[in-house]
Amino acid sequence: MSTQTINKVPLLDLQAQYAPIKDDVLGAITEVFESKTFIQGPKVIELETMIKDYCGVKHAIGVSSGTDALIVSLMAMGIGNGDEVITTPFTFFATAGSIHRVGAKPVFVDIDPETYNLDVSQIESKITTKTKAIMPVHLFGQMADMSPILELASKHNLYVIEDAAQAIGAKQTIDGVTYQSGTLGSVGCFSFFPSKNLGCCGDGGMVITNDDELGEKIRLFRTHGAQKKYFHDFVGGNFRLDPIQAAVLNVKLPFLNEQHDGRRQNAAYYNQHLKTVKTPVESEHNWMIYNQYTVRTNKRDALIEHLNQFNIGNTVYYPRPLHLQNCFDYLGHQAGDFPESESAAKEVVSIPVYSELSSDQLNYVIEKINQF
Repeated sequence: MSTQTINKVPLLDLQAQYAPIKDDVLGAITEVFESKTFIQGPKVIELETMIKDYCGVKHAIGVSSGTDALIVSLMAMGIGNGDEVITTPFTFFATAGSIHRVGAKPVFVDIDPETYNLDVSQIESKITTKTKAIMPVHLFGQMADMSPILELASKHNLYVIEDAAQAIGAKQTIDGVTYQSGTLGSVGCFSFFPSKNLGCCGDGGMVITNDDELGEKIRLFRTHGAQKKYFHDFVGGNFRLDPIQAAVLNVKLPFLNEQHDGRRQNAAYYNQHLKTVKTPVESEHNWMIYNQYTVRTNKRDALIEHLNQFNIGNTVYYPRPLHLQNCFDYLGHQAGDFPESESAAKEVVSIPVYSELSSDQLNYVIEKINQF
């Protein structure tokens, strides 16, 4: 097939992803309906067990979304009014939004311009007596530089909340030992939003931890702080994972590494052949899962117009850094405070990288971008 016969490449093709497993997914959902167990139940326990084994951790707690994974973790840590949490302004809103939701203050640190993750050299200068946690984001499927973050956390007695919403299965090697994303911090938080490498058919999330006390608290907080029905030890929330979503994920999880490999292969092909844009940088100690494949150019808006002309799916993650969002005006930031985040927001765009892309589709995307 010639690339001339390709006239459209979506940013994500869920139809292609679900087609081979459609019968298994429908069968798993039917089991939930037939069991009439619509809250918690065996499908959720099965997923928690599978995630626990996949990540190699002691506890995996299914929750209602990646956002709620962050919120329930903060609540279980007792982080609230008057506390500060250090994080990045170049991320999805939920990162800082969760901090605000529990009454704490998000404190921003600028990003590394190559990986778009936290610039770890700037973190310590933002630590105060009010700082309770560091929340690194493993953006686009690549882990933040965890070793110095963990050292700072140990030095200042801080929690580390890994926002791994885009990075389940990503890896990092430290001193010759390879770790899965979410396993190095106090907790790791995953999202199963449909566009993720491991996505369900709605909202879903997971918290993982090796801390027994935190694990137990998070389980309590996801069900209104009650271990025994109607008897509440804490004020928690309704953060339970829907068993229908768990059923879908149980079918998809065994294919996750295959998804990662396909995305990495497509990313490597892009890296080799794209000539007119800056391609992603994968740190040598990282194994990136390419939840997004994000290119960069100072002519971003013109590139988007060009991609749209040829029906190539694309989107900007993220067009406005969090410190410039209206809802965070109270933090007192202004343009220029975090120049690397602001520059990235004006120059990045993500293109299709999902594992089901055909070679003709890949070549079509490359051809059109190289024409730009």
